[in-house]
Amino acid sequence: MFTQEVPTWFTTALEAIPEHHTIVVDGVVIAYQAWGSTDGDPVVLVHGGAAHAGWWDHIAPNLTARHRIIALHLSGHGESGHRHTYSLSQWASEVMAVAASESSTPPILLGHSLGGLIALTAAADAAHAIRGTLAIDSSITPQSEERWSHLPRINRREATIYPDRATILGRYRTLPEDDATLSYIRDYVAAGSIVQVEGGWRWRFDPAIFETAPWWNPDDLLSIQGDVALLLGRRGAGDSDIADWVQARFGDRIPVSVVEDSGHHVMLDQPLALTEELQKLVARWSEPEPAE
Repeated sequence: MFTQEVPTWFTTALEAIPEHHTIVVDGVVIAYQAWGSTDGDPVVLVHGGAAHAGWWDHIAPNLTARHRIIALHLSGHGESGHRHTYSLSQWASEVMAVAASESSTPPILLGHSLGGLIALTAAADAAHAIRGTLAIDSSITPQSEERWSHLPRINRREATIYPDRATILGRYRTLPEDDATLSYIRDYVAAGSIVQVEGGWRWRFDPAIFETAPWWNPDDLLSIQGDVALLLGRRGAGDSDIADWVQARFGDRIPVSVVEDSGHHVMLDQPLALTEELQKLVARWSEPEPAE
């Protein structure tokens, strides 16, 4: 299956089989998986667009020391149901519903790309209590809207059907591609990105997710009460000046860190570095509030 020698840390992580659950959110079945003790504080991992919860399978088991780690399939993705329309606010509702189904404790949200925008959307909603929010290589500057201008040209309501498994897997690509991507992780997430249907195989996401450009208003960062941080791949997020923009706009309130030798898909390019960053951040955000 894999096209590159697979290290022990990766196979060990995959041996930690998660629990699988479903809930219904606004009439649609949302599937999610969870690792660690149910007594642990909740951490919700939110995947990117056209991805699925399995993108976190090699990361999540290494975050369970004191936490309940939860990775959901957003509606229109993976094992979850589809909707007629999609929006950041709807996806944010799914994230918070899954967190609430697991614990009454305010969660930590860690989201990649589109998932980061969803996590920030949830955190900006005053109705939600959230311990901390991390957006991983999410485009948030005012220029980000331009990145989605191509989407109307790829809108499709009907998924392409491929004749066999080998053909569809041969078409799998990350956008954008990067030379640092580890092929054994790419192969793993690719295998979870397809489903057999009548007449062949298709991608496991609803093409309609692209019908609305998921642009997030960066000024909404000002309304977030909890901790917020950004993590970028060195060659990631289409806005190359994002760190400078955040520093100029928000100062030290929103820390920005960078994973070296990584493109946009940090968990595929530098998974160990990403895991280390997440471990430190989750530990810091989980510390008890100082007594007054």
